[in-house]
Amino acid sequence: MARKKKRNPGIDPAYLEKQKAALVRTHRHIICFNEKEMAAVEEYCRRFNVKTKASLFREAIMERILSALDENHPTLF
Repeated sequence: MARKKKRNPGIDPAYLEKQKAALVRTHRHIICFNEKEMAAVEEYCRRFNVKTKASLFREAIMERILSALDENHPTLF
């Protein structure tokens, strides 16, 4: 006797669209660097083969912010 295959309903497409829309970056900020800072960024990108500076900046900034928030969480006492 053949077994029936269980159908997996999958993920709701409306849910996936909602998740995708939540990740869209709509807020723009401009960063200015002096010559030494820009040279350091260029050297880092060259040395570690970074193609997209925007993702480098985003990851570095968010890593710093999240670690600071983690260290300074509110306490009861």
